[in-house]
Amino acid sequence: MIRHALVLCLFFTPAMAEVPAPAPVPVPPADDGWSMMEEGAKLLFEGLMTQIDPAIDGMGQALSELEPALRDMQPVLRDLVAMLGDIRAYHAPVKLPNGDILIRRRSPAEMGPQPGSEIEL
Repeated sequence: MIRHALVLCLFFTPAMAEVPAPAPVPVPPADDGWSMMEEGAKLLFEGLMTQIDPAIDGMGQALSELEPALRDMQPVLRDLVAMLGDIRAYHAPVKLPNGDILIRRRSPAEMGPQPGSEIEL
């Protein structure tokens, strides 16, 4: 009986040993990951552009509506810039409790060395 069991084991052993190997897993090309990253970035930027386009169009329309008012203010703004000169010559504006706004001019000592002036060593 033991011989029969041994013969049966030896008979089925080759059948069990011949189990087909699993199919090899295909190896993606080395740059496949980069192409997926590029595709993801492309989709991201396309999504951003579809969201930003309406905002840019609205801003352009608002600026075109403001253009006449800005043209009317242009001479006044030129006079103001000519009167103030260099903006760095002033301290930051201060609002007083009564609503007045003070814009103090900096003293020459606060201004520091002027461009073009020589410093003695």
